[in-house]
Amino acid sequence: MMHLTALPVLLPLIGGFLLLFTGRNIQLQRQLHLALMLGLLIVSGLALQTALTGQYSLYQLGNWQPPFGIVLVLDRLSAMLVLLTTLLALGALVYAIATDTDHQGPHFHVLFQLQLFGLNGAFLTGDLFNLFVFFEVLLLASYGLLLHGGGRLRTRAGLHYVVINLIGSTLFLFAVGTLYGMLGTLNIADMAQRMAQLPAEDQGVVAAAGLLLLVVFGIKAAMFPLYLWLPAAYAQAPAAVAALFAIMTKVGLYAIIRVHGTVFGEQAGALAYIHSQWLLLLGMVTLALAALGVMASRGLREQVAYLVLASVATLLIAIGLNTAEALAASLYYLVHSTLIAGAMFLLADIISRSRAAMQDQFIPGPVLPNIILIGSVFMLIAIAMTGMPPLSGFFGKVMILHAALAHDWYAAIVAVILVSGLLMIISMARTGSLLFYKAHESHGEAGPASKPLAVAAVLALLTAAPLLVVFAQPFTAFTETTTAQLLNTQAYIEAVLSTAGDLP
Repeated sequence: MMHLTALPVLLPLIGGFLLLFTGRNIQLQRQLHLALMLGLLIVSGLALQTALTGQYSLYQLGNWQPPFGIVLVLDRLSAMLVLLTTLLALGALVYAIATDTDHQGPHFHVLFQLQLFGLNGAFLTGDLFNLFVFFEVLLLASYGLLLHGGGRLRTRAGLHYVVINLIGSTLFLFAVGTLYGMLGTLNIADMAQRMAQLPAEDQGVVAAAGLLLLVVFGIKAAMFPLYLWLPAAYAQAPAAVAALFAIMTKVGLYAIIRVHGTVFGEQAGALAYIHSQWLLLLGMVTLALAALGVMASRGLREQVAYLVLASVATLLIAIGLNTAEALAASLYYLVHSTLIAGAMFLLADIISRSRAAMQDQFIPGPVLPNIILIGSVFMLIAIAMTGMPPLSGFFGKVMILHAALAHDWYAAIVAVILVSGLLMIISMARTGSLLFYKAHESHGEAGPASKPLAVAAVLALLTAAPLLVVFAQPFTAFTETTTAQLLNTQAYIEAVLSTAGDLP
């Protein structure tokens, strides 16, 4: 148990190397990968159980004491996100195996594990420079996964994705170097402590570096005006990869919550919460543009990508409100939007395969195999993603709107969220009508029926929507307690900088 904090990072790394030695034996790779995922699921569950005690679990690599060494920090939020990533990844992996997506190019399983290594590392690290390192690892793995299977459109989307993220990585180094030069440390807890004693003459430079860091995290989260890479990249990625990418934008949001919420928290004096108003404003703009993108989409996968962008924008608004109630609501909506977006990407691929030559284009096509089942699942996911009752998307949006009641921009926030939601509901209703009600045998021959295991992966992720409603009370209690822990910056600083903790 002493090493539990590090296991969510070490297990995917070791697993990736083990998968390299399987050669081209795809069956062995699948069996080993599923075993690794089940192991990671158990580890993630145990980590969350440990975090529920309310204590911080530290893992100090090499027994170097913070702020000088590398430290991993497990708390309620990081444990929740590690488990969320594992659940999403397991569903995506099962779908990839069921549809033979993993067999379309080399090293799919290795890259998948390295992606998890980068994601879990980003959620657990307590050091800003190592956050950069884990960002680069997960981005390198995502480049390979995005291009898996090849194709002209996929390669073009991948090029845009690589270029914009390379720019983001460069800006990240500039921001990190400036903050290190001014504060003399990159340990997040130590940075927060030193912010309280920052001389007034240095505040301008630190504020500029903090806002530059916000731009970097905004690129990762696809915040306006830095979101243009997302629709094409997610729409062209293999379905299982796009489903896994549903957690990628949440890494940027997590970094904002963790880094800016801690370093530029209430102890930062004049620089406290310098990011909040920018997040709120840019989140509203991003949401409005995402809704227009949903309406203007020419294919289902592109439309789902814009729906993901809309969910990110909604979370930006909630975080930008900068209250405990809004942050708790954002955590509820984050879990909902991640799993449902993953399910929708997988379903979009099932529909595309079943429509044969028409694929996911918005033109009338043939009658799909199992059209009643697929149409019913589409309707449920559309209801959840657009925030209609009675599923979890509605609950999440209501909580965010309730949290915005006391804000000066309440009228504008309500208008943007409700009007955008209405536009997305209309668009999804039109999409469902075209794909299912206007389907006819005269439009061509349908493709093969989807495999039961592929449909099962979609249904497994979709169960998040009713479960988050049925267990809304205990889960909202969990998000409120998690928020209270997040906002107690001093407790985080003391836990990380003290010599107490789980030493290797």
